[in-house]
Amino acid sequence: MAAALFAGAVGAVLGWASGVPAPFLTGPAAVVTAVSLWGVETHIPDWLRNTCFVMIGLSLGAGITPEVVASLPQWPVPLVTLTLGLVLIVFGGGALVQRMFGFDAATARLTAMPGHLSFVIALSASIRSDVRVVTVIQSLRVLLLTLVVPVVVALASDADLSMTAPITETLDLATMLLLAVLGVALGLVFLRLKVPAALVMAGMAVSGLAHGAGWVTGAPPAWVAIPTFTIMGSLIGTRFNGVTFALIARAAAASGVLTGLAVAVTLGAALFVRAVTDLPLTDLLIAFAPGGLETMAALSIMLGADPAFTAAHHIYRRLFLSVLAPLAIAKIGKPD
Repeated sequence: MAAALFAGAVGAVLGWASGVPAPFLTGPAAVVTAVSLWGVETHIPDWLRNTCFVMIGLSLGAGITPEVVASLPQWPVPLVTLTLGLVLIVFGGGALVQRMFGFDAATARLTAMPGHLSFVIALSASIRSDVRVVTVIQSLRVLLLTLVVPVVVALASDADLSMTAPITETLDLATMLLLAVLGVALGLVFLRLKVPAALVMAGMAVSGLAHGAGWVTGAPPAWVAIPTFTIMGSLIGTRFNGVTFALIARAAAASGVLTGLAVAVTLGAALFVRAVTDLPLTDLLIAFAPGGLETMAALSIMLGADPAFTAAHHIYRRLFLSVLAPLAIAKIGKPD
């Protein structure tokens, strides 16, 4: 844990000093990945990870406003567009890596699944596919998206990703702790109900209700938000514990192809929906980007994107992939 937190802190400082987009997320992700690949064991304990998930949920809930609710009638268009994009990424990406890199059909399609990592790995283990290749390519995909999506957003919109803008209104410590305790309690219920991203959604629900009812105002202060983002970025890097450079070399090219396809589809889908609705391009890019829900949620907080819109689309993506993934390999791989 000490190694991961120290490397993450160094990455955050380097990212901020160099002016990269979303520095407190991308910097730690890059540095902790490098340290892990170098052979240093890095780890973020579950209690710290879960604490960060709750705090991200509280930050998301602080952004739920009447304007967010007013945009609900426009959501069917992006949801349908997202569905078509997911199908294109899965089948188009699977065909690409199968032809270019010689993977078997089941492994190729599983590496192309845009998200829901734990489910995809479990599915991979149940059929005749290369679990290690699927795991490493999927982990690389998440890392690359974390690094690339902020750059794409910065180039395609006028969003401020520098994290230098001050938070205008913050929660006081007592209120923040109360919301966090309530978020944890609700999160335990959501976990039993198997709600996707249970702790993030619980924090968002508690905070959104409190803010929507006018009981509280403000978001967690910078001294809470910045360490939270830094730990989230570090968490991505810890996925590369025990991975060899040889396996990375084998998986990197395929991951790059899949990430490039995902970014192209995301950008095209976002531009299309922006043209037929008045939804902000930044919101659409973050909602459509097939990265981890918790990571994209953190990024949406940095950009001031619509939290409910972002969360809803990422939860839908995970649910849709839960159905699509088994169907995509049904005629390819058979259970052992």
